Amino acid sequence: MKLKFANIRIPVSANPNPKNVLFQKYRIQSRDVQDFKILRQAIDARKKNRVVFDYQLMLELPDNYAHLLHEAGVSLLQEAAPVEYPEWTDPLRPVVVGFGPAGMFAALYLARCHARPVIIERGGKIEDRKRAVNQFMFDKQLDPNCNVQFGEGGAGTFSDGKLNTNVHSEYNAFVLQEFYKHGANEDVTYMQNPHVGTDYLEKVVRNMRLEIESLGGEFHFNTRFVDFEHQNDEVVLTCDPALTIKTHHLILGLGHSARDTIKMLYAKGLSMEAKPFSMGVRIEHQQRAINRMQYGEAARLLPPASYKGVVHLQDRSVYTFCMCPGGTVMASASEPGTIVTNGMSEHARAKANANSALLVNVTPEDFLVNGLLDGLDYQEKYERLAFEVTGDYRAPGNLVGEFLQGEIAEKYRSVKPSYPHGVVFCDLHRCLPDYVVDSLREALPLLDRKMPGFAHPDAVMTGVETRSSSPVRILRDENRMSATGIFPVGEGAGYAGGIMSAAIDGLKTAIFLLSQ
Repeated sequence: MKLKFANIRIPVSANPNPKNVLFQKYRIQSRDVQDFKILRQAIDARKKNRVVFDYQLMLELPDNYAHLLHEAGVSLLQEAAPVEYPEWTDPLRPVVVGFGPAGMFAALYLARCHARPVIIERGGKIEDRKRAVNQFMFDKQLDPNCNVQFGEGGAGTFSDGKLNTNVHSEYNAFVLQEFYKHGANEDVTYMQNPHVGTDYLEKVVRNMRLEIESLGGEFHFNTRFVDFEHQNDEVVLTCDPALTIKTHHLILGLGHSARDTIKMLYAKGLSMEAKPFSMGVRIEHQQRAINRMQYGEAARLLPPASYKGVVHLQDRSVYTFCMCPGGTVMASASEPGTIVTNGMSEHARAKANANSALLVNVTPEDFLVNGLLDGLDYQEKYERLAFEVTGDYRAPGNLVGEFLQGEIAEKYRSVKPSYPHGVVFCDLHRCLPDYVVDSLREALPLLDRKMPGFAHPDAVMTGVETRSSSPVRILRDENRMSATGIFPVGEGAGYAGGIMSAAIDGLKTAIFLLSQ
């Protein structure tokens, strides 16, 4: 029988093997253990003078240990149902546009069902994409089709690779296991806030592509989806460079930055709606200060700390998002003459600074003027203003101390900005809406009350963060379809908010196609 042991709490100062603690507590003989697995590991730092590891563990034991079922916190393990792979029978192959998390998991599932999916990706393979990103960081020469936003793996590849989600899905464990099988560290399967790291994500997405290819999948990199038409019950795609494909099942995993493609789809008659999104800055602290803030004296014994904060003002909410411990603020533009920031961490999270998006909610009422796609232009407007402020790909910013006083810093102090092209201190009203800047100024002292040190005067604010989510949702029906044979998925379609939720959305759509 498989038993689940919950709430095995171990003081951080002791840090012994959780397996040994479990054996001692329940008098389990190691020779009787047929299987052992960590289901969850969390750090409970609510009491700074007694920080503990909190484990959930699984053991497979003989039936003579049935008495443990009556012990507090012990139960039979309910394992997730396995994912099944029925045979694809449609004479036409499915087509997946975009190889970010939604497209990856849709294509992986379809390949295992012997559908031999065709994948269209406007950017390059991860190897080529990494070279293009490094080139931009070095000489500011931006490739508009292969960059931090576009290419194999999607925007999440050059991020922290966080796999935590608020989506409670029966497929959560499946997605985490697939990341592990394809090259992520095993701890992504059990950590409270799992992350892959950019360095490991490169390997993961490459290995997923190789499995899909081994099963007959066909990739077209550096290929842009530019048009489609319906011919009877078929969808006919036109791509650039010259490529025409017919399918009955077109999965659109576009990503939130494919503005040209979204505008094309709208012009072709796909139903859409404007949706809220957020704008703001990246805020950057010394990682050691965040460790002390979160863990107190136990910080020296623990991995780099993260945080999550939100305050609700009278008219707006301000919150942190995509927090990257020991990471870097990334230059993430996808159009020339724009500034976009994002955060990135490698698996070790070993850099000197912590960074997080600090965002203010934006509603359709803020940007709707001419039509429901106005949010796309609204984002781009402020990205271009940010570029105008600095005159190149340096980012506009300020220090928290001066920002709260309505002044402009002259030089950085204890926190050195990690943004690769450098930061130009300025009045952030020049590149963000007034309500965003005013909300940030009101929220910082309130966040500091919850997380003392968050509004440290030396903390660096780097703008502009505009791509946390799509300002448009492509509507779909109960069959996950937007128009005959067209299935929008993931962040770009407005149905996800991170790697996990996007992966699950793409997977669920692919599973649905095989259930019909």
